[in-house]
Amino acid sequence: MFRGKQILQIRKGGTTRVNPLYASQKLYEHYEHIQEVKHYYGLLAIYALLQTAEEKRDPILLDKAKSILSRFPDRIAHPAYNFPSYRIGGNPKAYALMQDYMPEAEAQVREYAEEMLTAPRDRQGIMSMPSAPEKELIWIDVATAVTPYLLFAGLALGDQRYIDEAANQTFLMYETFLDPGNGLLHQSKNFAAPGKFSEDHWGRGNGWGYFPLAELVRHLPGDSIHRPRAERYFKALSAALLPHQSERGLWRQEIPLEYSYEETSGTGLILYGMGVGLRTGLLDRDTYFPVFRKGVLGLNELSINEDFSTELSCPGCLCPGEGAEKGTVKAYVTLKLPYRDEPHSFGPLMLALVEAYRNGIHDLPSESR
Repeated sequence: MFRGKQILQIRKGGTTRVNPLYASQKLYEHYEHIQEVKHYYGLLAIYALLQTAEEKRDPILLDKAKSILSRFPDRIAHPAYNFPSYRIGGNPKAYALMQDYMPEAEAQVREYAEEMLTAPRDRQGIMSMPSAPEKELIWIDVATAVTPYLLFAGLALGDQRYIDEAANQTFLMYETFLDPGNGLLHQSKNFAAPGKFSEDHWGRGNGWGYFPLAELVRHLPGDSIHRPRAERYFKALSAALLPHQSERGLWRQEIPLEYSYEETSGTGLILYGMGVGLRTGLLDRDTYFPVFRKGVLGLNELSINEDFSTELSCPGCLCPGEGAEKGTVKAYVTLKLPYRDEPHSFGPLMLALVEAYRNGIHDLPSESR
């Protein structure tokens, strides 16, 4: 499959241009230089590294990604996880099995897929916080943790149960967290108070809901019973996100609030999804490609520094605030402020750059990168 393709910086008319795949790889290298790549946000970056290697047709980079995944679970100092599948490498490990890069991972992937089928759920069937199942704490981030893993596992192992539950989890969460007034998603329910939704339309939270829909429309078989619903929800969320892009190309921490800061990680996930939608023909090119290109250029200019450090990414954020402010828009935009090299930034940026390349954007402006 891999023939090897050298992709570096190029110079046109005296201006340095950077290939998106080169930038994606360099982002990962910067990330691994500053900290050990793990946690759910690290796994997203490893998943993006696999896709970077695929697009580059680079066997050396693919071997690196496989070597990184081979360290899970036994050569990683694991933090506490809400989802046990993170111990073995989560989504990228299941993807590597599906792509036949790591056939030796079959038993691991199956074991943790089975675990997901029996994990705690709320009364609707949505996977909930395992440490307090009686409180039925649910949040949209879970869709990204669960749906791609079960989808890839089901396709790799030929187990329809996993595919069904992959679709079911994201569909239930989309329907539950949907704000019918604007088509965007709230992040959580029952964290601020029993029965209460967080008041946000958080940028990365909407990305966490959009990303698994993109994976469903990208990977579900054409004749899957889940495909019509996946496509319908994907197109609806795409349309809801469309009008909220900032003048500089990004989406905001609180998406509809024009005074909220422009945010990197949510923008990266949104652009990845739009890139998938453009390539699959689900999104109208005349409408969405200018938005997609503007977003990619915005991330390149605002979110990625010359040394491939990153900016403008929200730190960990789950129904922030205390007392009456918990889960309010004010808490989302004032308590969770971005900083350089915030670790959630790397995976979404890499994914957006890979989709930029797949959609024909093969070089980006750079002053000195």
